[in-house]
Amino acid sequence: MSAIYDQPIDLLQTLIRFDTTNPPGNEIACIQYINGLLQEAGFETTVLAKDPNRPNLIARLSGSGKAPGLVLQGHVDVVTTAGQDWQQPPFAANIVDGYLWGRGSLDMKSGMVMMLCALLRAKAAGVTPAGDIILTVLSDEEAGSEYGANFLVDEHAEQFEGVRYAIGEGGGPPMWIGDQKYYSIMISEKQVCWMRATLRGPAGHASMPMRDGAMARLGQLLTTLNQSRLPVHKTEPVLQMLQALADTAPANIRTVVQQLMDAADPDPVLDELIAEGVRLGNRMDALLHNTVNATGLRASDKVNVIPAEVSIELDGRLLPGYTPDQMMAELHALLGDDVALEITKHNPGPASVDMGLFDTLAGILKDADPSGIALPSVASGFTDGRCFAKLGIQNYGFLPLALPRDFNAMSTVHAANERIPVDSLQFGVDALFELVQRYR
Repeated sequence: MSAIYDQPIDLLQTLIRFDTTNPPGNEIACIQYINGLLQEAGFETTVLAKDPNRPNLIARLSGSGKAPGLVLQGHVDVVTTAGQDWQQPPFAANIVDGYLWGRGSLDMKSGMVMMLCALLRAKAAGVTPAGDIILTVLSDEEAGSEYGANFLVDEHAEQFEGVRYAIGEGGGPPMWIGDQKYYSIMISEKQVCWMRATLRGPAGHASMPMRDGAMARLGQLLTTLNQSRLPVHKTEPVLQMLQALADTAPANIRTVVQQLMDAADPDPVLDELIAEGVRLGNRMDALLHNTVNATGLRASDKVNVIPAEVSIELDGRLLPGYTPDQMMAELHALLGDDVALEITKHNPGPASVDMGLFDTLAGILKDADPSGIALPSVASGFTDGRCFAKLGIQNYGFLPLALPRDFNAMSTVHAANERIPVDSLQFGVDALFELVQRYR
């Protein structure tokens, strides 16, 4: 009978069948199962929890001490499936037409399986890496990491003493630009900068006409956000990404990328890309600006009362190196100073980039798939990597998958019908096992 680390799809099916929807999370059963596998393989494990039902698990493959520690970090919680129309039950983990269907099949229980299988395989093979490999299984990434990565980093930083690099989600699946295949390796990510905007005006009885009240001002604010961008910023990590594309992309794409790099105002180029349906356009739009989207609304709780105050929740994302004060200044310049703005949550991302492990990761991908090119990238969302950055740990998004060109993986992440090709997962297991062996 094959060892569990040689059956990644079977293991992924098992993890998907633990319903770890966050909220509430309840990751305990899933993490206990993983803990059992590790202990059975001879690992000593540590369980640390802010909430007993939401634990985190750490296991260490001891190295020779010739290199700093390397963290393999991933989360087992998943987002809701409520209100989504699934073709297969989201927690049944059915295999249909060559795909494993289920919530978490991409984000990110598949990544957790890659890490776990690579570590178990290394243990069984007697591999002694140059530095300790620290598997860290996390709760609560999908709701802000307060019970997971932030808790560990803030309260148990000793677990990561001597670590220089971490591997997590945010990169790996292939993407095609023209006819060229790229494997993105995330080197940085945008910061969480959530805000509340409050608008005020006269209250009154809703039977009487009201012009230019708080609700009308809300409409104007939303229209302005919909029709406008915040200022352009060309940050160093994004320029690294663009330069790599300029050096390797097909000729027609290279010209556009060069325009994005050189133009003082790249927005017209972005508009043209987006209008033509080029996926690179939306991605670069998010990476060349701080962004804000309205996501929630509070107004009158009575249908016949005109509210004196309306507030909206704003999901802001800051580029690396920028501050909440700069975001507020950009928004006030756009919306006016009479809109009251407050920061409700800010999670800083990495302040700088350490490219010391990039060539190793790129080399692993090149050996596994000579047709692909490793691309340094910046994530427009956040990952648990931002938490480890507080300890000076450089996080890379590196969870490679062998996906067919016609499969748009991102279209199902956080959406209905999330699924993964059955034959794609071994590619990532092999890549991470290779990393454990090559790490120096």
